[in-house]
Amino acid sequence: MRSGPAILACALVAGAFPLAGAAAATPAKVSGATALALAGVIAPLSPDLTGAERKAVAMLFAANADIPYKKAIVVTADRIVCRTGNVDITIRNCEVTFGKKVKTVNGSTANEIFATEALAGVPPDGAAGSNFESLSKLSCTIDPNAIRRKDGSGADCTFQPGN
Repeated sequence: MRSGPAILACALVAGAFPLAGAAAATPAKVSGATALALAGVIAPLSPDLTGAERKAVAMLFAANADIPYKKAIVVTADRIVCRTGNVDITIRNCEVTFGKKVKTVNGSTANEIFATEALAGVPPDGAAGSNFESLSKLSCTIDPNAIRRKDGSGADCTFQPGN
């Protein structure tokens, strides 16, 4: 019988992708470059940040640590749900919720958010022709003064994987 290797392969694949319910039970934390990337793709959409804060995050994300902004910046989002299509491969969209405001992005911006969520460890989920990634309670703290030291510190995010 050849079922032994098949069962082992299925078990290994299942172990590589945590169940959405199990992942959703534990808050996640990322730091350093991944946290800066997560804040960097969400900050331009945030209605809660000032123009100076959005510009500072954009400059830091573009590898310019020599910025005039000195205070810590907190980038938050209540919920992020991204979808790509695996049948209609042109579909790429994300809904980013800030309080009662929902911003929908498509195309390359949605692809950046989707890819950055994956980089941060947000588990994928699938449904008839679509791939989903979602998180809630995103809170990233970006400290320009710490980032300027170039020691890997200065960016931390916490979030709840899944809905």
